[in-house]
Formats: sequence, structure tokens, C-alpha cells
Amino acid sequence: MTGLRPAGTIGRVSSAGEYEYVPLRIPPGTSRSAAAQLMSMQSDTGGWELARLQLHADGTRKVIMRRRMRLSYLPGMVT
Repeated sequence: MTGLRPAGTIGRVSSAGEYEYVPLRIPPGTSRSAAAQLMSMQSDTGGWELARLQLHADGTRKVIMRRRMRLSYLPGMVT
């Protein structure tokens, strides 16, 4: 397949209104606790919060993180 990002990648940051959003893809086989720890690190280091979480049939998790635009001076997503 063409045009797909590798698993575990962070997409482009986009903004809408007073929030900025960033997609995060967590590969299949990642435990629930490891995924929660990854999202917790994003929250602690960059002010991100969980906006949406989708669990796909193949085990891949698609996460949308958001933060307020006024926090834009904080660092980006930790990769």
C-alpha cells in the first residue's frame, strides 16, 4: 500500500479554533498499559490531552491528542 505512515508515527499538527490537534498511531501488540503510559508522557511533557481514541480490529490504536493554542510555547510530541 502506498501513502501509509509506518506504525507508531505522529502526524502533522493541525489547529482548529482554540485547540491544536495531533494524530498518533500506536501499533498493534502494544499493551493497554504501555499505550496509557505513552499518552501520559505526552500529557506531562507538552500539555496534551486525549481528544479521541479509536481501537481498530487489527489492534492498531489511532489517538488524537489536543492542547489549547495558548500553550503553543510548550514542546511538541515526544517521539
